[in-house]
Amino acid sequence: MSSRIAYLINQYPKVSHTFIRREILELEKQGVEVFRIAVRGWNGDAVDEEDLAERAKTHYLLQGGFLPVFAAMLTVLLSTPSKLLHAAVLTSRRGRRSDKRFIYHLVYLAEACLLVRWLKQENCTHVHAHFGTNPAELAILARALGGPPYSFTAHGPEEFDRREALGIDEKVQHSAFVVAVSSFGRSQLYRGLKHEYWPKVQVVHCGLERRFYEGPRRAAQETSRLVCVGRLCEQKGQLLLVEACRLLAQRDIDFELVLAGDGEMRGDIEALIARYGLDGKIRITGWINADQVKHEILESRALVLPSFAEGLPVVIMEAMALRRPVLTTSIAGIPELVRHGEDGFLFAAGSVEELARAMEHCLGLPTAVLEKMGDSAHARVIERHSIETEVSKLAKLFRGSTHAARIGDSLPSAQGGSTTNETSGEYLAP
Repeated sequence: MSSRIAYLINQYPKVSHTFIRREILELEKQGVEVFRIAVRGWNGDAVDEEDLAERAKTHYLLQGGFLPVFAAMLTVLLSTPSKLLHAAVLTSRRGRRSDKRFIYHLVYLAEACLLVRWLKQENCTHVHAHFGTNPAELAILARALGGPPYSFTAHGPEEFDRREALGIDEKVQHSAFVVAVSSFGRSQLYRGLKHEYWPKVQVVHCGLERRFYEGPRRAAQETSRLVCVGRLCEQKGQLLLVEACRLLAQRDIDFELVLAGDGEMRGDIEALIARYGLDGKIRITGWINADQVKHEILESRALVLPSFAEGLPVVIMEAMALRRPVLTTSIAGIPELVRHGEDGFLFAAGSVEELARAMEHCLGLPTAVLEKMGDSAHARVIERHSIETEVSKLAKLFRGSTHAARIGDSLPSAQGGSTTNETSGEYLAP
């Protein structure tokens, strides 16, 4: 059965959101029509041809500035004032508990008014938001304004760290369902959530398409190069990685490190590299496209990711699919995928000494051992993260939501409970 689903993302396409693009394209292969909506585009230039194609398909709420969204809000006020009042009460409640200024939530309300207009024009039967931040807030407000049921994917760690400020429990309560990308993520959503709403939380892994990892086998590299792929930010731990490289240099260990990515901490990282005299040992690539990321992984001995906070990093899946072992922290959903000593090495988050030992051990392994670990990693990730399998789970959830909407499901109440679906007049418990 074909259905039309709206995908709602804060910034899209974005170089770090390849997994969302993969999910959308696979949904379309499986017969689900996807209407792409983003609040705004990515500030940087798109460097991937598929991202450029996605940009052309995406509708942007703020593309025309703030005038169209506030005009949409005025239209809702004049046509259905009760719905706007209802959504405004929700906005006020959300604003009181948030760590953001109230003006932001007022803008979200205006954006939701325009969003509802687009959803009705495009005959969308469901809205799926990625991340439990402002996209999920827009989705719940659109629902209160008479829009379709919604769901969202919570990736973490922000949804877990800012649970109260983001109103995660309320967003889960009024959703059709919520997706966690790991069992750990599911457990974090359970925290503080009434037991009656636990069945709404479903695990759907991020997936990898076959064309990413199929093709001629690339043998393990004799090189002393390691690669770290990710945004240069505090949670990814690149400063700790530079500290570990300093220890390797002091021990006369031959190594090369590629930091593939860019971000707000690039200046701090470059300063630390210079301070330790590691300029010839560590290279920062800046933003690169998916093919370049794949090239950097294949040219390395292993992937290293010393994150302090995570959900379940897609780049770990990518490296494993390409038969490269991973060295990473034993946090969040990572140990659900990476088995210590089989697919790579796990170490304690924040420990520069454990990180350095893991790197030194990996650099000293024979190629035959690396190839065995790489084969194990490949089989593991293909078994658990097939895009076809995972997206089929998501499509089934969407179909269930559409069916429930036809029966009559609950709308978010300004008092925090549920109200009857105005279309059907029937009530379906959340």
